[in-house]
Amino acid sequence: MYDPSQLRTFLMVAQTLSFTQAGHRLGLRQSTVSQHVRKLEDEVGRPLFTRDTHGVELTEDGEAMLGFARTILEANERAASWFQGTRLRGRLRFGASEDFVLSRLPEILEGFRRDHPEVDLELTVELSGTLHERLAAGKLDLVLAKRSEERPGGRLVWRDKLVWIGSERLRLDPDRPLPLIVFPPPGLTRARALEVLEQHGRPWRIVCTSGSLNGLVAAARAGLGVMAHTRGLIPPGLTRIPDRAGLPELGPVEFVLLHGRRQRDSAARAAADRLAAAILAGPVP
Repeated sequence: MYDPSQLRTFLMVAQTLSFTQAGHRLGLRQSTVSQHVRKLEDEVGRPLFTRDTHGVELTEDGEAMLGFARTILEANERAASWFQGTRLRGRLRFGASEDFVLSRLPEILEGFRRDHPEVDLELTVELSGTLHERLAAGKLDLVLAKRSEERPGGRLVWRDKLVWIGSERLRLDPDRPLPLIVFPPPGLTRARALEVLEQHGRPWRIVCTSGSLNGLVAAARAGLGVMAHTRGLIPPGLTRIPDRAGLPELGPVEFVLLHGRRQRDSAARAAADRLAAAILAGPVP
């Protein structure tokens, strides 16, 4: 049986692609992180990461281990819940970024509802900027959203890169303003896209605005323009705009879990902690 602590360390290294960052997030020394990974690799008999001076990458076996590790940790969490003899009750107000509508998040929430049927889970799907505002106002207990420069805290769940996406049929004219499909303010992806275009002097015009990811995806599939989106969450029917189009790099993006500072009672705190553990054990996407 694989050691849960080693599996959690493995997942955090896979999320951050950094032994140092994983150690910071888990509160472990880098040597301990390396030891956990080495012992897990010895147990499976195969390397899970490739390491060189340029960074850390998952091997093919490491990619396979992601699913196994999530399943094992989720099973451990369910078993612990069952035998602790305490049933969670109360109301949990959880907010998730629009980005995760098409991810593994529904599967994680389904598991949480199955394991804790007496918790009234209230789900809010919104822009990351809006979720940060609602959390600060005490209207949410737990949030899964993009990390913002204004609110740099939170526990890292996943790090990725923002890219330009659109329909395969879309043809961009370099002599005309870039047609943009964007969320309304305070969308963090919108702000990043406009800032980068301004910095590079690339003219743009907004051809579609929608507060719904499905609305933006429909416009992009229709070939109205391009949208900035997380590389690992590209919706079906859309593709990354090739580098030859000359669009500027959008940079990295981090998704974090944030707890409300003004949670109403111990039941809400316990439910938030349990859902956070489930997300970290089986991280999206």
